[in-house]
Amino acid sequence: QVQLVESGGGLVQAGGSLRLSCAASGRTFSRYGMGWFRQAPGKEREFVAAIAWSAGNTYYADSVKGRFTISRDNAKNTVYLQMDSLKPEDTAVYYCALSLRYYGGSYFMIDYDYWGQGTQVTVSS
Repeated sequence: QVQLVESGGGLVQAGGSLRLSCAASGRTFSRYGMGWFRQAPGKEREFVAAIAWSAGNTYYADSVKGRFTISRDNAKNTVYLQMDSLKPEDTAVYYCALSLRYYGGSYFMIDYDYWGQGTQVTVSS
């Protein structure tokens, strides 16, 4: 089994920055893709960003492109989401996810096998 633990969420003013971390522990794998998703109150969970095992390829939702940066440290089994120029509409619970089948990363929730418990990000105006 794999456990994913997110951290780094909190309250920030519009225009500010936060850095989320997601550490994987438990069973290890040779390759896996990682992604971040978010869910705002009353809305469906949506894709934010994904990164391939090699970290050579990254993918972003249009709404965060140019403001968010996903990265990973495979030696630490950790993925990061640097969020800059935050907006009130970025307020949501942010979830990290791990995919064993798509080690290149994926836009789709169904492609991920393990999920973290989520961390709250609140951006005040």
